[in-house]
Amino acid sequence: MELSLNLSYADGYKSRSQIARVITETWVSQNAYCPHCGCGTLVKDVNNSPVLDFHCPICKQGFELKSKSGKYGRKIVDGEYSTMISRITSSTNPDFFFLNYQLDTNRVTDFLLIPKQFITESIIEKRQPLSASARRAGWTGCNILVERIPTDGRIFIVKDSVVCQKDDVLSKLRETEFLTRIDSNKRGWIVDIMRCIDTLDNDEFRLSELYEFEEELQSLHPNNHHVQAKIRQQLQFLRDMGYVEFCGRGYYRRRR
Repeated sequence: MELSLNLSYADGYKSRSQIARVITETWVSQNAYCPHCGCGTLVKDVNNSPVLDFHCPICKQGFELKSKSGKYGRKIVDGEYSTMISRITSSTNPDFFFLNYQLDTNRVTDFLLIPKQFITESIIEKRQPLSASARRAGWTGCNILVERIPTDGRIFIVKDSVVCQKDDVLSKLRETEFLTRIDSNKRGWIVDIMRCIDTLDNDEFRLSELYEFEEELQSLHPNNHHVQAKIRQQLQFLRDMGYVEFCGRGYYRRRR
């Protein structure tokens, strides 16, 4: 995988955003592979396709690409809110690629995959509508809250200018593919519990420790008024899927 960005593909473009789009999309077309089936080529989709930039010609999985000079922060600005929600809750929801590059060296520094099963409504933040005086008055965008994505949902293909092993990438993705078989509404709860387990920063934890997230989970799922029971239900599911192990007396162990 070549990490250099070829600026010649942007000849004739003047807008910095257009230049960035062309050179990063070209890089993905020439270097990225499908993390689901291992296909070595991704096909570029028609410009301005809603929440879709590439797809795999073999397994048909779609991908949206977000690129930025420098590192991403805790949240990533995205497009129109209702379009995003409609797409991520559909049966054809995309995976996301986040690409970071350095302008001074014109090289890719990080290339991150967020699998579709981790893109839930809980991580999509609705922004304030544009003011009445704006050209697109009332238009409402969204942010992707990266900090709410569990570590298992952040799979690096390139990290700190080092290319990760392809077999490792495919293996990490397979470990959480069980989530794709869950309805999007139910999956949001499971992913939120996985993130709470992440926050504990310990492979062994007590059920009572997860109860401490009750208020936060209630705010994310305001229509559920039995949060502790829901926590126990999701832990049972994660146990059945082999993600955690029940050790007895309210103790659990996360499997690695």
